[in-house]
Amino acid sequence: MVLKIVVLAGGLSTERAVSLVTGVGVCRALRENGHRAVLADLYLGLEDVPEDLESLFDAPDGLCPEARIDAEAPDLEAVRKSRRDQSARVFGPNVLELCQLADVVFVGLHGQDGEDGRVQAAFDLLGIPYTGSGYLAAGVSMSKAMTKRVMDAEGLPTPEWKLLQYKAEDAPKLAAELPMPCVVKTPAGGSSLGVFLPEDRKALEDALVKALEFGPEVLIEKRIYGRELTVGVLGDKALPPLEVLPAGGEFDYAAKYQAGGAQEVLVEGITEEQQKEMGELALRLHRALGMEVYSRTDFILDSDGKFWILELNSLPGMTPGSLVPKMAKAAGMSYNQLCEEIITQSLALKRR
Repeated sequence: MVLKIVVLAGGLSTERAVSLVTGVGVCRALRENGHRAVLADLYLGLEDVPEDLESLFDAPDGLCPEARIDAEAPDLEAVRKSRRDQSARVFGPNVLELCQLADVVFVGLHGQDGEDGRVQAAFDLLGIPYTGSGYLAAGVSMSKAMTKRVMDAEGLPTPEWKLLQYKAEDAPKLAAELPMPCVVKTPAGGSSLGVFLPEDRKALEDALVKALEFGPEVLIEKRIYGRELTVGVLGDKALPPLEVLPAGGEFDYAAKYQAGGAQEVLVEGITEEQQKEMGELALRLHRALGMEVYSRTDFILDSDGKFWILELNSLPGMTPGSLVPKMAKAAGMSYNQLCEEIITQSLALKRR
């Protein structure tokens, strides 16, 4: 069946560029699958549209922009200034109107406004079908602190943590008192933005100050050294796990998205039982958070062979080179088939 699909991407998140590359990849794949798919930027919207808005579903190349991921996160203030109407609305011109004409919206957003559940909540109120998890699961999983609380309650293995509120002038005192080694994180960040791995107390002090640029709360987590692994969930099954091998030692924003920054390879050197354990842990967290359709859970495997869950991504990257598409390929599913399966499973859900 040919569907009218809006692929929603962009927005005002620090992960805007990643989202646009996701959106372009998904939109082109869905058009190759025969659907009438079109990309819309959540924040910039669609200016100068035709009187018959539905005709946009047949626009050449689905209105896909030139999209790439630079080494630095995007300048969001410049994005704000580029919108013609300068409205405070998160939804840009004609976005909601176009989404209401679609059979389903593929949520290709990452970070704020998409991964935090607010867009999904708006769609629920307007009766707009969309892909992936609902607003509550998305909102809870977007908060690393809330996800930690769920993991603690479910008995899932996660590094020790604490949530702090402080002022920049408190950083020297905190840096002298906090246990080392640790990880400093903004609770609602993504794509490794707002994540710091201090090697000494001076670096910890700097990290505590920089983390406040992302928000008033900061999560401190015990640092576990080991292999960085990740497992996707699609439907009710875990996908083959991958190991992340950063070229420079840290899997930061640049390493994730720049050519040569990292390798993601099928996990080797662990037993079949360990792979099964990873998949079961990912499924347990997926279900405990109320996830639907797909997600991705990140792990550390320490030197004692113990798995530690770091976090779950409710809208993992869907660029053709992203982790979940690589896992799906290892399971025998092409990128186009994966996009189609996400649409099919999402349309089968019963929303509010």
